[in-house]
Amino acid sequence: MATKQGFARSDRISEQIRRELADLIRFGLKDPRLSSHLALVTITDVETTRDYSHAKIFFTSLSPSAAKEEITEGLKRSAGFLRRELGKRIRLHKIPELHFVFDASVEYGSRLSRLIDDAVESDAERGGEPQQE
Repeated sequence: MATKQGFARSDRISEQIRRELADLIRFGLKDPRLSSHLALVTITDVETTRDYSHAKIFFTSLSPSAAKEEITEGLKRSAGFLRRELGKRIRLHKIPELHFVFDASVEYGSRLSRLIDDAVESDAERGGEPQQE
């Protein structure tokens, strides 16, 4: 039973970190190099270590591909500021070090969806009917 509660606490903390970071990134960062891209950044997930010393922050962006590296670098440069501000908002014994990772799963899912749509459209143009089971 203790293990289950541990996971629940970890999940709650990860979710709280995700919400607070999303708010801080949107309204707290004033980096002029990132300002045009930050509105398009979404925190998709947060994974924390068992002792909460590190947190892997997964994010995605609707910005063009060329800007993704710039966004990643900007977030990494802002990690200290974000960690300090997170410490003001969340009461934890130890505020985790933040490691930002681009989450390509949204792009991958979008690409697969386009491929499926293209295949269905191509099949319809050739006069094929979708098979129903």
